[in-house]
Amino acid sequence: MAADPAVLVRDNEPTLTRRSPITVVASRSARAAGRSGALWGFIFGIAIASSAVSYTQIYKTPASRAALAAAYGSNNAMSALFGPAPQLQTVAGFTVFKISMTLMILGAVWGLLTSTRLLRGEEDRGRWDLLVAGQTTRRRATFQAIVGLGAGAVVLWAGAALLTVATGQSDKVQFGVASALFFTLAMVATAVMFLAIGAVTSQLAATRRQAASLAAVVLGISYALRLVADAGVGLHGLIWVSPLGWVEELRPFTAPQPLALVPIGACTVILAGTAVHLAGRRDVGSSVMADRTQAESHLGLLGGPTMAAIRLMRSTVIGWWMAIAIAALLYGFIAKSAGTTVAGSVHEVLTKLGATGNGTQAVLGVCFLMLAVLTGFVAGGQVTAVRAEESGGTLVHFLVRPISRWSWLGGRYLVALSVLVVAGLVAGTLTWLGAAVQHSGLSLPTLLGAGVNLVPPSMVILGVGILAFGVRPRSVTWVVYGLLGWSILVVIVGGIGAVSHWVLDTSVFHQMASAPAVPPHWGANAVMAGIGITTALFGAWAFRYRDLQGE
Repeated sequence: MAADPAVLVRDNEPTLTRRSPITVVASRSARAAGRSGALWGFIFGIAIASSAVSYTQIYKTPASRAALAAAYGSNNAMSALFGPAPQLQTVAGFTVFKISMTLMILGAVWGLLTSTRLLRGEEDRGRWDLLVAGQTTRRRATFQAIVGLGAGAVVLWAGAALLTVATGQSDKVQFGVASALFFTLAMVATAVMFLAIGAVTSQLAATRRQAASLAAVVLGISYALRLVADAGVGLHGLIWVSPLGWVEELRPFTAPQPLALVPIGACTVILAGTAVHLAGRRDVGSSVMADRTQAESHLGLLGGPTMAAIRLMRSTVIGWWMAIAIAALLYGFIAKSAGTTVAGSVHEVLTKLGATGNGTQAVLGVCFLMLAVLTGFVAGGQVTAVRAEESGGTLVHFLVRPISRWSWLGGRYLVALSVLVVAGLVAGTLTWLGAAVQHSGLSLPTLLGAGVNLVPPSMVILGVGILAFGVRPRSVTWVVYGLLGWSILVVIVGGIGAVSHWVLDTSVFHQMASAPAVPPHWGANAVMAGIGITTALFGAWAFRYRDLQGE
């Protein structure tokens, strides 16, 4: 009988029996979360540093800074998109406005994906069966895992704080050390809360995909509540209902309010305690919510590995489509109002980001960049799902049948590509719907084209991920999210002219035209699509000639 890949150890590694049962889960979780935390902490720090330095290079005179503050400072629509914009005449105020909302959302995504991977994901693979059969319990194991996740969040904060403090020592930037540490704490706060939210959904849901989807729904609702609260429609009190709103109320750099840490800390502790409590009330492998696989058999979408893949991932994919749809609808709804104040220095910034054209189109050009990032996360999730089928042992059951590796992976790739295309069409259609309500004057074909324009960058991420899967499968998560994080970082830094075009060209989002502010560059899109398909083909070829590998 073949050994289970999940329980194999190398000759030079200590086995579980040589480790203390008090720390084994905590140390394993801390190593895994710490590695990804270090990567994203570096990305956070570079993004913060680039935003601060770019402000000193672009807005050199008091007049230009005053013009920026006048245009953005009281614009409710822009506040809804990016958060409030106080003190834009200072480096600190601009840094908060430009980068905080992006980092808050990225931190939340990192938290929910990391937490569900190291809790429900490990349980799905059968590893917790061995742990709780030893000298620990389900509750203790969950508590240890949460401690390890907390260590990963500390690494994320430390990396970002180190670079922020170093940047603040510049004579032109001048961030105080205490202020820099508090700002990075605020940027990591969403990651901490969504680590706890992911821990709870890992107890509620039957699979990791379902757990991540539930946590993503919480994130989407939080963002929508915060957006409405900041939109100037008389509902600012909703800010205290949203976890993102709590972080916003910390007001780092501009008017620090440490008391807002109270609901953040209370929410995290309560959710972590709830996760530990729920873990002790269920069996390993079970869930609080009903597991559909234990219900009456339904044979729909089981006509082959490709159909089975659709069945397995449909809830996660629908969740991402809904998130993109809600974001697109809100962006379309506020684009006209936001565009009325795009002039002067504000228009200059949007132009450097590639969003030329009139006010409404320029704002939507930036909004579609955000939708492109969401679509990139969808592509990354598709690749990691492919890897999960192999590492979790599901793939073995397909390959022992008369199904070739080529057909299995090809079917998965076509499903993933279809998911991306639908995501682009959903983005374009819902943006048009929101814009039409406000009589923005943008046609459906124009915005559908902008939606399709989102697909080629994600095809590159998908193709590179498949290549990593074929060559070195254990590196898939690092490669996919490393490319995604790098592309986000470069477009943030390079969009304001801070790096050379050679570096800019390495970002998949930089290669994408800022439609509908400018027409899509279909030639560049064809090149990106070709790169994505070619790398996927090489990955499929490599996959045919390697052994299956667990974690």
